[in-house]
Amino acid sequence: MNTDPYISFIHELAQASSEVILPYYGARDMGIELKGDSSPVTLADRGAEQVMRERIKSRFPEHGIVGEEFGTERGDAEFVWVLDPVDGTKSFILAVPLFGTLIGLLHRGKPLLGCIHQPVTGQLMMGDGHTTTLNGSPVRVRRCPSVSEATLLTTDPLSPAKYQEGAGFEALAKAVRLYRGFGDCYGYLMLCAGWVDVMVDPIMNPWDLLPLIPVLEGAGAKVTDWQGRPADHMGATSAIACAPELHSEVLRLLGTR
Repeated sequence: MNTDPYISFIHELAQASSEVILPYYGARDMGIELKGDSSPVTLADRGAEQVMRERIKSRFPEHGIVGEEFGTERGDAEFVWVLDPVDGTKSFILAVPLFGTLIGLLHRGKPLLGCIHQPVTGQLMMGDGHTTTLNGSPVRVRRCPSVSEATLLTTDPLSPAKYQEGAGFEALAKAVRLYRGFGDCYGYLMLCAGWVDVMVDPIMNPWDLLPLIPVLEGAGAKVTDWQGRPADHMGATSAIACAPELHSEVLRLLGTR
């Protein structure tokens, strides 16, 4: 399959969404509201997703869309776009650039292409499951011989105990060389670029996770759910991503295998 037209279109979506997002970054009034799950949403989230949806419908009217803010349309289509306009809204509303826009394309339910775009820093990471680039240059996860030499990231340090097994995560955090909370999609960008070694999230939605799969796999990372099962489908709700040589040790410390 020739994916070049879709890759070019993802660049277009990233640019269009950034034009909506950037004027709100650091602004005093971004229309913050709380959703039903008490998570924040802003005018940037909604506006960026709306502009991407409009472009998808205009260019590929037969394609489906799954988005965080406006739900699912034609979810059973052969090609389905998965959108998270501002992944890391809590960072965004604090003017912390550890957020990004996630754009993914599924083919027959499986991730085909994925993109992490950080509009403030101008970083665009694109993956197709075989290769991953950052602003056009190839990137790979770095080799790390053991967890004891690794840098670990997670989005919310309170979430492992709430959604998975807190004692296992505490064991992992104590075992690594360095642990930080640089999370959401930017943590996965850091992993794929070779700046950190392990990124884990105990709870995720399809729009948080599926666009990341081609990026992670293209950079040579092993990615599964918290129990070591495949994470490349709509039913996956957590993620462990790291260099392949670390994966079994991470699972052992978490106590899930």
